[in-house]
Amino acid sequence: MTTEYQAHSSAIIDEGARIGTDTRIWHWVHICAGARIGARCSFGQNVFVGNDVVIGDNCKVQNNVSLYDAVTLEDDVFCGPSMVFTNVTNPRAAVNRKDQYRRTLVQRGATIGANATILCGVTLGQYCFIAAGAVITRDVMAHALMAGVPARQIGWMSDHGERLDLPLRGEGQAQCPATGQRYRLIAGHIAEAAS
Repeated sequence: MTTEYQAHSSAIIDEGARIGTDTRIWHWVHICAGARIGARCSFGQNVFVGNDVVIGDNCKVQNNVSLYDAVTLEDDVFCGPSMVFTNVTNPRAAVNRKDQYRRTLVQRGATIGANATILCGVTLGQYCFIAAGAVITRDVMAHALMAGVPARQIGWMSDHGERLDLPLRGEGQAQCPATGQRYRLIAGHIAEAAS
């Protein structure tokens, strides 16, 4: 980690925050001292990054997103505008529950659409795709396409972010329309197929 990143003059970066090279930090962003951020990330206007937050390389965090304590983003995660993370299941203004934060893990390549809400304590699997406005209340499988309130699985997505022509359950094979990468659905889980 180095200090070779770009930050707008209105950004607040607390001493101690670790930010990787070629990361871009835009207007009115606040990054707390304990944050750990990888290289080549982008933080849009009005983003907040808490102390107990880890962000991998090449993550895109769009405008008005708050990454509160106990959130981890692996590499290549996309957080759409105004999406929401939580870290307590039963908040009350008059009750301090900082010792009850539940960890949320967003695995490599996942996409979270605009205005989606991720309730704390869940894992979003690799390359899953959370539709705009969805509310996630439980773990999400790798490559799953989730939509609705509460969210339910409506399909499968490729690594490239293209919908795959596969049944929700059972078995099948499909090809990413953009890249040609082949996928197999086996026992309700996606695996890349050999070329």
